[in-house]
Amino acid sequence: MALDSTTGNDGAVFTEVDMGSSDSSASTVRATIVQASTIFYDTPATLDKAERLLAEAVSFGSQLVVFPEAFVGGYPRGSNFGVSIGNRTLKGPEVDRLAAMAGKYKVFLVMGVIERDGYTLYCTVLFFDNLGCYLGKHRKLMPTGLERIIWGFGDGSTVPVFDTPIGKIGAAICWENKMPLLRTAMYAKGIEIYCAPTADSREVWQASMTHIALEGGCFVLSANQFCRRKDYPAPPEYVFSGTEEDLTPESVVCAGGSVIISPSGTVLAGPNYDGEALITADLDLGEIARAKFDFDVVGHYARPEVLSLMVRDHPATPVSFTSEKTESSHK
Repeated sequence: MALDSTTGNDGAVFTEVDMGSSDSSASTVRATIVQASTIFYDTPATLDKAERLLAEAVSFGSQLVVFPEAFVGGYPRGSNFGVSIGNRTLKGPEVDRLAAMAGKYKVFLVMGVIERDGYTLYCTVLFFDNLGCYLGKHRKLMPTGLERIIWGFGDGSTVPVFDTPIGKIGAAICWENKMPLLRTAMYAKGIEIYCAPTADSREVWQASMTHIALEGGCFVLSANQFCRRKDYPAPPEYVFSGTEEDLTPESVVCAGGSVIISPSGTVLAGPNYDGEALITADLDLGEIARAKFDFDVVGHYARPEVLSLMVRDHPATPVSFTSEKTESSHK
């Protein structure tokens, strides 16, 4: 296994792994995770930055690019959640631009955003194919801690795994990756490239990512932001509650830790705690079959007569109308 690092045009670190697969018939996918900071309170500038990073990743031959949690919209780290973190809508120009970017660079794109639906915000991941088509979304099922003050809850209708020419792709966001039943549902859908956008930069996060790769027999791509205090607006517009007085403009407030892990639990690239970076590895999809030969959590290693899971995958709407059901039954 060869490991090489190069520096991008903006100083980002590019790490490439040649896995040296012995199975010449297995397809290989070059994937990149972006470790970079949102430009807070400036969505157009954030999208400009996303396009620059996307173009750079594609210049290295990447076919799939994964961005961190809430990259478009911003993750309100350290805030008391009394701030306005911006609105996103699936019918807005931001989504149209992301789709155009994916099509322009002919790359599969997985992007963390803050979505607005009506008057509710959701922490969401959007998926786009290499033709620039919007594939769908995953809404975070369980916001963590104070996130629940401002973000709504996803439901079973937005836990997709997309069957694409480069593999079956899905995502879980940050700490919902610790929910074993959610993971099991994704394994049952055949996920092969498991994207884990996150805001958790602790070293213990790496253990969770390795476990998921081994448990699911899948590649895990965890993308986090790398942020310094100066990347956020200055006080009083933005205040890190309880720690602001101890921070300097250069203080690291999110250290990244983005990583790519193989189905065998091997770290292919990362974790990176040094700064903004493009972290890339070649994924030998033949490794998936080899891993599942040993352990297939929803196949030969399952015991459905003892343990089983039911997933309610319909939209959980608070209001339904009997007239709508009557009309549909007459069609």
